[in-house]
Amino acid sequence: MNDERDDVPGLIEEQDDSVYLLRLYVAGQTAKSLAAFANLKKICEEHLQGKYQIEVIDLLQNPSLAQGDQILALPTLVRRLPHPIKKIIGDLSNTERVLVGLDIRPLAG
Repeated sequence: MNDERDDVPGLIEEQDDSVYLLRLYVAGQTAKSLAAFANLKKICEEHLQGKYQIEVIDLLQNPSLAQGDQILALPTLVRRLPHPIKKIIGDLSNTERVLVGLDIRPLAG
């Protein structure tokens, strides 16, 4: 059995529900945008441990990208994978709210 996917580094298996693909929509380098990214990174490191990808989209540079995920307020976090898509608006400072909103179960400690 020769599985060619084993030879491709960094390839994420299709429909792998253990990988979270997260998009953070921001408007420049504001205090709220920076706080949202820092809070998201901390939550991911504590609860997803390497099973996530974060894509930061600055709508000041690419305003047309807001249409795809129907972004109405900033900052907004969109969980693209696993499905269904989920959104959280704000600076992500309430860890419990973010975990519930993204349907992330806290790691047993």
